[in-house]
Amino acid sequence: MYTSTGITLSLGALLATRATAQGYSLSVTYDVSNFFSSFDFFTDHDPTNGFVEYVDANTANSLNLTSTLTGSVIMGVDSTETNPANGRKSVRVTSQQSFNHGLFIADIAHMPGSVCGAWPAFWMVGPNWPSSGEIDIIEGVNTQTSDSITLHTSAGFSVSNDGSNSGTQLLGSDCEGNNGCSQTTSDNQNYGDGFNAINGGVYATEWTSDHIAVWFFPRTGIPSDISSENPNPSGWGTPLAQFNPADGSSIDDHFQNNQLVFDTTFCGDWAGNANVWNSNAECSALASTCQEYVANNPLAFVDAFWSVNSIKGYWPTEISQVQGLDSRADEM
Repeated sequence: MYTSTGITLSLGALLATRATAQGYSLSVTYDVSNFFSSFDFFTDHDPTNGFVEYVDANTANSLNLTSTLTGSVIMGVDSTETNPANGRKSVRVTSQQSFNHGLFIADIAHMPGSVCGAWPAFWMVGPNWPSSGEIDIIEGVNTQTSDSITLHTSAGFSVSNDGSNSGTQLLGSDCEGNNGCSQTTSDNQNYGDGFNAINGGVYATEWTSDHIAVWFFPRTGIPSDISSENPNPSGWGTPLAQFNPADGSSIDDHFQNNQLVFDTTFCGDWAGNANVWNSNAECSALASTCQEYVANNPLAFVDAFWSVNSIKGYWPTEISQVQGLDSRADEM
């Protein structure tokens, strides 16, 4: 599945800067018809050290943690077991296909709510972390009410956030390692309880050689061309967050062969960090530690589920024309 980055970079450098002006062509759609046959279930130890047991497809189905019966893709967590020995059961899935550049549009109706102990995320990541990059599109912990959008890379990549929404703040320009370079947003409808109250919306992520940009559109404000086969981000206005390489950094040197990931973990290196937990008055009043709370309060996580209507991947129009066939990202 992973391919030579030499081909990717030559096409990307020539074409990606023109992609926004020329638009995109639909290449892949994930929905109830193919989602669980196109994503693999992750069952290893949580790399973020969460109090979680990621289960396989059969277990997830038998426990009703996954479903397509509602017409959308449901991925939830266990909300019945008290004091689970191996952590609270949950689902983490990774797309079988990898990507190099493109436009990724995720129509999501529900995500895990703003609840103490939960750490949900929708993201992209490459092999040999962090050398191939990570793009955290939706992420937050505990009672967070607005999205954090973050890049993680190997050393030597820094950014500016010129072009981001005025309510978005860049917390650090150096994207190396665990801390990454994060942009915090201020819209309480783009994450958690606020997101669910409006029946969600659409997150769109554009990855080119020039920038990585993320838009959020609430359910009642989705641009008309989002549902077309040729959406054009140039008409969408200011992104929620835009990352521009700075100080000679290269996106193409630090982001290759990324796969799409959905997961919900608990506690771990962020949500369960003692300083993070203790600084949250609501959560720390419920239990002395994150793990104690998650272990003993299964009903708190009844609504900790993803409901995904679709994810669509689009490639720059020029690439489709050059190749003369439908462009799969792992052929670029």
